[in-house]
Amino acid sequence: GEPPIALLLVASFSQAEESVCWRRGDPENPQLSKDGDIMLGGIFSFHLEWKNTQDTYMHKPLPLQCTSLNFRGFQYAQVMLFAIEEINNSTDLLPSITLGYKIYDACASIARGVRVALALANGNEGVSVPSEAPCTRPAQVQAIMGETFSSPCMAIATVIGPFHIPLISHFATCACLSDKTKYPSFLRTIPSDYYQSRALAQLVKHFGWTWVGAIRTNDDYGNNGMATFIETAQQLGICLEYSVSVFRTDPPVKIQQIINIIKASTSKVIVTFLSPTELYVIINELAQHNLTGYQWVGSEAWIFDSETAAVDRHHILDGAIGLSIPKAHVSGMKEFMLNVKPLNSSSNEMFTEFWETLFSCRFTQSKSSRGNQRECTGHEDVSGVQNSFTDMSLMPIFYNVYKGVYAVAHTLHNILCLNKTCNRKVQLDPFMHIKKIEFQTKEGDEVYFNEYGDPAAKYEIINWQPTENGIVDFVTVGLYDASLPADKQLNLQNKSLIWAQNSQQVPVSVCSEKCPPGTRKVLQKGKPICCYDCLRCAEGEISNFTDSITCLRCNADSWSNERRDACVKKEAEFLSYEEIMGALLTAASLFGTCMTAAVAFIFFRYRQTPIVRANNSELSFLLLFSLTLCFLCSLTFIGRPSEWSCMLRHTAFGITFVLCISCVLGKTIVVLMAFRATLPGSNWMKWFGPAQQKLSVLGFTLIQVVICILWLTISPPFPFKNFKKFKDKIILECALGSAVGFWAVLGYIGLMAILCFILAFLARKLPDNFNEAKFITFSMLIFCAVWITFIPAYVSSPGKFSVAVEIFAILASSFGLLICIFIPKCYIILLKPEKNTKKNMMGKGAPKSS
Repeated sequence: GEPPIALLLVASFSQAEESVCWRRGDPENPQLSKDGDIMLGGIFSFHLEWKNTQDTYMHKPLPLQCTSLNFRGFQYAQVMLFAIEEINNSTDLLPSITLGYKIYDACASIARGVRVALALANGNEGVSVPSEAPCTRPAQVQAIMGETFSSPCMAIATVIGPFHIPLISHFATCACLSDKTKYPSFLRTIPSDYYQSRALAQLVKHFGWTWVGAIRTNDDYGNNGMATFIETAQQLGICLEYSVSVFRTDPPVKIQQIINIIKASTSKVIVTFLSPTELYVIINELAQHNLTGYQWVGSEAWIFDSETAAVDRHHILDGAIGLSIPKAHVSGMKEFMLNVKPLNSSSNEMFTEFWETLFSCRFTQSKSSRGNQRECTGHEDVSGVQNSFTDMSLMPIFYNVYKGVYAVAHTLHNILCLNKTCNRKVQLDPFMHIKKIEFQTKEGDEVYFNEYGDPAAKYEIINWQPTENGIVDFVTVGLYDASLPADKQLNLQNKSLIWAQNSQQVPVSVCSEKCPPGTRKVLQKGKPICCYDCLRCAEGEISNFTDSITCLRCNADSWSNERRDACVKKEAEFLSYEEIMGALLTAASLFGTCMTAAVAFIFFRYRQTPIVRANNSELSFLLLFSLTLCFLCSLTFIGRPSEWSCMLRHTAFGITFVLCISCVLGKTIVVLMAFRATLPGSNWMKWFGPAQQKLSVLGFTLIQVVICILWLTISPPFPFKNFKKFKDKIILECALGSAVGFWAVLGYIGLMAILCFILAFLARKLPDNFNEAKFITFSMLIFCAVWITFIPAYVSSPGKFSVAVEIFAILASSFGLLICIFIPKCYIILLKPEKNTKKNMMGKGAPKSS
C-alpha cells in the first residue's frame, strides 16, 4: 500500500517564549518550482502507478516509489508554466508582480495527493514566530491547479477546503464535486458530469437505442457519472441490460466475468464512463476473445484521445460516438510545450527520467538501468518525436489548465491592482473573489463559474471514423449546449456517421421491436420496461402511433378499421331503394298497386253486371281503394328514416289495414244478413243496409284513427341510430316511441281480422252459387297466418331486415286479400261471362263441401 500520511504540525515552546513550527516526517520537495512574489501550486500525476511495499511497522515507511511515467501529466505542467510565463510578461495583468510556482507529482495516488496538497499549504521549512501567534501564517500558495482525476480532487478539496485555498481542476468531472457544503473551495474549468451524463442519455435516445450495456470505472468519476446517466436514461425510457464496474487493479477473474457478461448480452451498444487506463484493460480482453461489432458511446475521458486510438490496435472502438470538450487553440502554447530541456529544470532527477523515456536514451550520470541505450545529450529535438507528449489532441484540456491559471491571475489582479498600479501589501484572500470572476481569454472565450464552481456546459459530439491508413479521424458531428432549452440542447449536423464495423447504418439495439400502430405494448413478466410483446387492439379500439401502451376505444358512431390504427365512420344501414331487396319490395308494392288498379278498372267496366253489383259494389270499390293504400304505405318503410316517415309509416299502415279489414268485415256481415233475409219473416237487411255498412266501416276505422292520434300525441315514433345491434354498423331505424301504441295498433288489426275470420268461417257453407264468404275465409286465414308469423320474425330479424319483414307482411296480407276476394270474380267476368248472370248468382244448387 501507500505510506501513511504524517503531516501533523506540532509546536514546541522554548523557555525563551518562542515557538517553533515544523512538519513531522520527511519534507516533500516539489518536482518543479520557481520563486515569485505570489506562489501558485500545481498537483499533476507525472506517474500513474506506484510500487506496492509491505510495511512491517518496525521502521519508518519508505517514500512512495512512483512508476509508469505519464506524459500527459508533463503536458499539463508545461501548460501551467506557459500561462504563468505569459502573465509575468504581461503589462496589463498583474504588472510588477511575478507569479511563482510549486508543482508536485501525485502519482495518481489519493494519499500522496493529500500529502503534497498540505505541503503546498504549509511549506517544508521550520518557522519561528512570536508566542502570541503560534504556528500561524499565510498559506504558501494562493491557489492549486489540479488534480486530473475526481477521486484525488475530492480528498484534496476536503483537506484544504477549511484553509480557503482554491483548488481548480482541469479534468475532474464528477458531479459530486459541485457540492459546496463538502468542497467549498473546489472549482473547475471542465463541465460537470451532471450535464455530460444527461447529454449521453439524450444522445443514446436520439439514435433509438433503448437496450444498452454500461461499463464504468470503479471510482467517484465512473460511479457518480453512471448513476446520473442511469437516472436520466430511465426517465427517457432507456433500459440497461447490465451495468458493471472495473478498476485497473482488478484481478483477471473479475475482468473475465465482465467479458462473459458482454458476450452473453443481446444489446449492441455499450455506454462507458471509463478512464483510459480501465478502457485499455477492457478492449485488450475483448480483442483476445474476438468480440467486435459493439457500438461504443464514450465520455470525454477518452473519446478524443489519440493515445486511446493508438492503443486500440484491433479497432474495437471504431465508429465510437461520444462527447468531448470543444476544440481549442491557444497561440504559442504548442511551441512552448515542445521547447523543453532537461537541464533547465530545478529537479533534474524527474526530468532526467522524462527525457530518457521520451527519447529512449540514457544520461551518463543517470542511475537508471535501461539496457544498452544510446547516450542522451540533452539537446534532442522534441518536435521530431512521435508519442503522447507531442500529441496535441488534448488541447481542449490543456486550454482548461490555461483558463484556470488565468482565473487566479485575474482574481489576484482585482484584489491587488487598481488600473496599472498594484499594492503587494493587500491581504490576499482569492477564495472569496474567484467565484465571481468573469473575463475573456486572448482567444475571445468567456470564463466564469456558476454558484457550484462549474463552467458553462458545452460539448462537441465526436465520431471515430477510421481512415485508409488505419489512423482514426475524430470528426465533430454535432454540438450539445446545456444552456439552451431542453429540445434544442442536442444538435446533430448533417454529416455521414461511421458506426461499428464501418457500417453506414445506425445500429439497432432494442430488447423488443417497436409496436406498430394498431397494437399496444404488454410488458414481459420479470423483464425491464423495454422488453414487451405487441398485442393487437381489440375490435372497436385503435392505437394510431408507434409503441402505444393503450388502445383507445372509438366513438359510438365509429369503428376500428382492419389494421386497428384508425377509427372509421360506421356504415349507416337502412333499407334503401338502391339495394336489391329494397328494389324488389318496391317493385312488389307497385305491382300490387297496379294489380289493384286493374281489378278496380275491370270492376268499374263491368259495374252493371250481377257479380259486381252483388254484395255491395261500393264496399268492393272502397276495399280496392284501401288495398291500394296498403300497397303504397309499404313504400314509407323504404329509405332513410326521417321524423315524418317514422310517424307516417306505422299510422298509415294501421289505418289503411283497418279500413281494408272493415270493408271485408262489412262484406262478411252482408253475406250473413243476406242469408238471414231469405228466411221467412226476416227483416235483417233493413238493419244492415248500404248506409249502415258505410257507417260500420267508418266507425271501425275511426277507432284506429283515435289510437294512432293518441300514440302520435303521447310518444310518437322517431328516427333513431342504433349503435348496439351491430358493432361495425349504425342501424337507422324508427324507434316506436311507445311500444304500447304500436302493439295497440297491431292488436286492433288482429282483433278485426279474427272477428272477420270467425264470421266468414260461419258463413262459408251458406247455399249460394257464388258464396263470397269462402274466399273471405281464405283471405283472413292467409292474413292471420302472415301476421302471426310476422311477430317472431320481426323481433329476431337484425337491422334493415326487420323492416323488410314488416313490408313483406304488409304486401303478403294485401296480396292475400286481393287475390282471394277479387281474382275469382275477375276470372268469371273475363273468362266465364256466361256465369255472370243474375240467375246463376241466385241459383239454388246444393252446397258443396269445402
